[in-house]
Amino acid sequence: MPISNFRARTARHLLAALTLSLAAGAASATDATRGIEQGLAAAQQDKRGVTLYVAGQAIGGAVTRIEPGLWVELKSQAFGKIIVRLDRIDGIAAP
Repeated sequence: MPISNFRARTARHLLAALTLSLAAGAASATDATRGIEQGLAAAQQDKRGVTLYVAGQAIGGAVTRIEPGLWVELKSQAFGKIIVRLDRIDGIAAP
């Protein structure tokens, strides 16, 4: 009988640890998205170009519009208008 109590207690501890790690991961993902949005808003206000890193690709342009939590619109000489979903952006570089 003591072995099953040990397994149950271990399972509860593992479940608690998993729950905490998932909650921390979700919080950091929303913080990252919020930071990216703030950087894009600053670039839009300063009328400066940015480089977005999306799935290993670099996309450059000037921020023309931001839909908070959804997407950003860039203006590019090569492509005209580019729309990128905010949840797909891995990183941002702005001067």
